[in-house]
Amino acid sequence: MAALGTAGLFVLTAVAEIVGCYLPYLWLRERAPIWVLLPAAASLALFVWLLSLHPTAAGRVYAAYGGVYVATALAWLWLVDGVRPQWPDLLGSALAISGMAIIMLAPRG
Repeated sequence: MAALGTAGLFVLTAVAEIVGCYLPYLWLRERAPIWVLLPAAASLALFVWLLSLHPTAAGRVYAAYGGVYVATALAWLWLVDGVRPQWPDLLGSALAISGMAIIMLAPRG
């Protein structure tokens, strides 16, 4: 799978996980109706399925996915929660993405 396709799959996977966790948060903390748990469960099922589509060893995928998750969660913070990330957030995200790139793009023998 091309690097751009893998990155896109990682982002889609992260969004599915975040939505699957955000909706129960809304129900628990923000008094959203209980029916939000149904799309939350569907989103988490989608997350698991998407994670299984990555074409490399599961442990490597999980490790690399963590870096993309950090960046996606900060984008969510800004776009959904309306909180602009600060420079330490951006630096940490850049380090996490750098780690993901090293894990996924390293030559394997």
